Amino acid sequence: MDRAGPRVPSWLVDYSLLAGVALAVASGLASLVSRPGDAWLFVLHGGAGVSLVAFLALKLWRVRHRVRAGVRARSGRVALSVVLSLVAVAALATGIAWVLGATVPGPWTLLFVHASLGVVTAVVLLVHLRDRLSLPARADLRERRAALSWLGLTAAGAVAYRVTDAVGTERRFTGSRERGSDAGNRFPVTAWVADDPDPVDPDEWTLTVTGLVEREFELDYGSVRPETEARALLDCTSGWYSEHDWQGVRVDELLDEAGVGENAAWVQFRSVTGYRWSLPLAEAREALLATAVDGERLSHGHGFPLRLVAPERRGFQWVKWVEEVRVTRRRDRSEWVAINVSGLGE
Repeated sequence: MDRAGPRVPSWLVDYSLLAGVALAVASGLASLVSRPGDAWLFVLHGGAGVSLVAFLALKLWRVRHRVRAGVRARSGRVALSVVLSLVAVAALATGIAWVLGATVPGPWTLLFVHASLGVVTAVVLLVHLRDRLSLPARADLRERRAALSWLGLTAAGAVAYRVTDAVGTERRFTGSRERGSDAGNRFPVTAWVADDPDPVDPDEWTLTVTGLVEREFELDYGSVRPETEARALLDCTSGWYSEHDWQGVRVDELLDEAGVGENAAWVQFRSVTGYRWSLPLAEAREALLATAVDGERLSHGHGFPLRLVAPERRGFQWVKWVEEVRVTRRRDRSEWVAINVSGLGE
């Protein structure tokens, strides 16, 4: 360790990097299904991410001589270390750049790139530390100066996060920025993984209400009249949000017509692609199945002929191209698989 640098043992730096990456990835994944009351998740994620900067910088500074020697010797272990460093720096840089308002050309936002790099960083770090982590000696745990240095680095990261958060451009607590509010269909069209079917023919399409109900029934497109309007904000996990007036039919009207069974607890919305998502019964009753947005008929990309509008849910939970409302006793856990594979076989 250089005398000019913080006196933090190598094992503590390694464990800090592992814990920081694990915390950042876990909080990032949990934020995908966040609700307005979960703003703390994003604070935790941002703090963990920026705190990693200090530990990563210390790690790179300490091993710089070994890296240079390893590069000359063409060491595979050193090559993995270099890859890890590059991916981690890229993940941190894209996250900070997004907060500061930077954009990139192409279909993906910097937030999406940041999330992808974060997952790659976690995988490479696990491989890198597989045979490097060692339990600290008892004397190491009693070393006060090392503990103070570690606390100092952690505090510096937390302060840096607050600074970047304060100077960043306007965005929601989820990190998303406004795109196309109140502009009809002129807001971003995105698809979760490969969920992108051919346009739906309204003359052949029907909506069915099935499951744990007293009377199953079916409606054609002409029978689904947009008699209800609701204002709701769509917050997409790819980094944008858009607020609109949605016109359609309330889910509770469909459920009342079908007659919900005594043990019903969940309502699942199924797409023509096999994509599906469930809401608790009480929440589903407050949802809307939209045929129009801001007075315009939904475009195909936004879910025509029918799209779920689920206030306070993230965008990937707003199921597009809905063809079935299914009432169930238990939640269908297979939907976590369905949303990631729907469309792949088309």
